[in-house]
Amino acid sequence: MGGEFLHWLQLVGVGVFALTGALAAARRKLDIFGFALLGSVTGIGGGTLRDVLLDIGPVFWVADPAYILVCVAVSTIAFFGVPYLARSEKILLWADALGMALFCVLGAERALEAGAFAGVALVMGVMSATFGGIVRDMICAQLPLMLRQEIYATCAAAGAGLYILLARLGISEQAALLAGFATAFVIRAAALRFGWTLPAHRGLGD
Repeated sequence: MGGEFLHWLQLVGVGVFALTGALAAARRKLDIFGFALLGSVTGIGGGTLRDVLLDIGPVFWVADPAYILVCVAVSTIAFFGVPYLARSEKILLWADALGMALFCVLGAERALEAGAFAGVALVMGVMSATFGGIVRDMICAQLPLMLRQEIYATCAAAGAGLYILLARLGISEQAALLAGFATAFVIRAAALRFGWTLPAHRGLGD
């Protein structure tokens, strides 16, 4: 049951991140191939880097092509069915927040399962939650969310960290995943709602 739960949870996470890629493609007025490419890169990018660095083989979407199919399906639906969503920056931000919250705990869980130390699992959680979005924004010639003043990576670290702590304390896997996901999402939601940002550097003098 636990493995099946994680599988469906990861499919949802991949689909949500693929949607953010498709929305970004719509705002750039790309064709359907561009939608599928950007949706797929965003959906599987973070998990791919995680599995490669952890030396887990084969990479999750190679072992189970359903993840790629979800990316393509979501991107295609976005291309034909919901073009009006692309006009809303808020929808993209909220979908990205949901994907980030899901992948920060799933990435940490995958790392712990592979035998990684808690600190490594934390890094893998943050990486899984952010890398796909970084690639998406770079392809779209935008400064990645993670590199703006947005409170973003901090949310992923908080969610992954809480999941790891609860898992080490022997809390049930599903409860630990839910708590970590909720923590990351609530912090990110509060940042979006109230405009919280991190202080920026004043820059170097001339």
